Amino acid sequence: VDLCDEAIRLARVVVELMPGEAEAAGLLALMLLHHSRRETRASAEGELVLLEEQDRSRWDHDMIDEGLAVLDRALGAGVPGPYQVQGAIAALHARAPRPEDTDWSQIAGLYAVLYRMQPSPVVELNRVVALAMADGPITALPLLDALEERLNRYHLFHSTKADLLRRLDRLEDAAASYRRALDLATNPYERKF
Repeated sequence: VDLCDEAIRLARVVVELMPGEAEAAGLLALMLLHHSRRETRASAEGELVLLEEQDRSRWDHDMIDEGLAVLDRALGAGVPGPYQVQGAIAALHARAPRPEDTDWSQIAGLYAVLYRMQPSPVVELNRVVALAMADGPITALPLLDALEERLNRYHLFHSTKADLLRRLDRLEDAAASYRRALDLATNPYERKF
């Protein structure tokens, strides 16, 4: 938490020193929106809490308001950049009062924009996750399979695949993907989850 607070402080300094730099503001907005959820990412027992299971009433809504205002100013400059797009994705999560209110189609579209700016298999993985949330796992699974060669050593690829397979009631395949994710995960909280 202290490290994040310091990063946000420094980002505020950069924005103050470079008020015309939209990407600096985009980065500040992104950090504020993510940090607003800090108290809900883990349970009292220290276990990982997924975004859709977090108590949104415990999110820091003053920080969200600040992040949204900073993002609006950044986007208003008309010079889009990757941090602004990521901030816009975080804003859609922050604006949804309940997980089921999240605009996953718009998030998928923003990940497509981000991919054009910064093509990477992890950005594409995030787009596939958003598509799965918007359109269902049957639509997303072939897109996910296309990423396997590039992300075979990435635990979140395998946990994503496991979740999609589980949602399709393909439990044996899901279990195999969960085992692969567990083998690759190094974070103790993620391994426990």
